[in-house]
Amino acid sequence: MSAPDRRQMLDHDDKTVSIRRQCVLLGVARSSVYRPERPANDNDLALMRRIDELFTA
Repeated sequence: MSAPDRRQMLDHDDKTVSIRRQCVLLGVARSSVYRPERPANDNDLALMRRIDELFTA
């Protein structure tokens, strides 16, 4: 299971199990829970597209 999938399993409203404990159980870094995910910029997208073109050629 990928890290984003495990992050989605966190329950912020659960009062019985802390966020810290949930992160340990799921193997997710707490910093990734509190920090908003940054969108990819245009340069990254162009580079990923070029790598994909080279790979599929």
